Amino acid sequence: MLATIRQAIGSGLATFLSKALPGYQRVDTVSIETIAAVLETGDILLVEGNTRISTAIKYLTQSSWSHACLFIGESGADSAELSLLEADLKNGVHLVSVNHFADFNVRICRPVGLNDAEITELIAFATSKIGHKYDLKNVIDLIRYVIQKPAVPNRYRRAMLSLGSGEPTEAICSTLIAESFQSINYPILPRREGGPGKNGEVPQFYKRHFTHFTPRDFDLSPYFRVVKPTIERGFDYRELQWISEDQAP
Repeated sequence: MLATIRQAIGSGLATFLSKALPGYQRVDTVSIETIAAVLETGDILLVEGNTRISTAIKYLTQSSWSHACLFIGESGADSAELSLLEADLKNGVHLVSVNHFADFNVRICRPVGLNDAEITELIAFATSKIGHKYDLKNVIDLIRYVIQKPAVPNRYRRAMLSLGSGEPTEAICSTLIAESFQSINYPILPRREGGPGKNGEVPQFYKRHFTHFTPRDFDLSPYFRVVKPTIERGFDYRELQWISEDQAP
C-alpha cells in the first residue's frame, strides 16, 4: 500500500515538474543533424531545459545547463538513432535520440585521452543502469525551490542538489554520468589534497561523491573539451551570407 502511494505521489510530481514553461527560445543556429554528426562515443551533451525542474536546477546551479546526457553511439551517428543515455523524471534511465533535444540549446563536452578499452568500460557501466528509476527523494527536495524560489546563498546551492536517496537503483542525470566517469577514474572536478605540489612533488587528488555533481560541472571541468560543431567542421566566417538591416525580420 505504501509503495503504491509513493508511486502515485512520484508520478504526480514528475508530471508537475516536467511541464514545459512558456517563453523558451533556442538561439543556436546549428542544426541538430550537424550536432549529431560531430558527437563521439563518451561525449556529454548538456541541455538547457524549459521545464519546471529545469528552472530549479538552473537557479540552484546558476547555470544555463539543467540536464546532461551521455552519447553511447558511434561517431557520425544519425540524429534519429537512440544514442543518448539520460535519466528522465518519467522514464528513469533510458535511451533517446539527439533529435529529442532539437528545440533546445545544447553544449558538447568531450573527455580527453580515453582509449578504446576505457570508453568501452565507461559505456558498459552507464548502460548497466538502464531501467533504473529517477530518484524520487531528489524530486521532493527540488519541488520546494520550484514553488517558493527562496534566496539560497551560493555556498548552499550545491548541497541542495546533492540531497537524495542514494539508492543504487535510483539516479538523476548528472550523478549517473559522474558515477560512470568515476568508475574509470576519469576526473571531473576532483579535490586537491593539501596545497599545490612544490619542489617537484606530485599533487594528489580525491574524488567528490558522485551525488554532488550537477550538469554545469562538466562544462566547468578543466578535463573536458567544449566542442563547437561549426568549428569542428571548418568554419569560415567569410562564407556567411548577410542581409541588410532593412530586410531583417
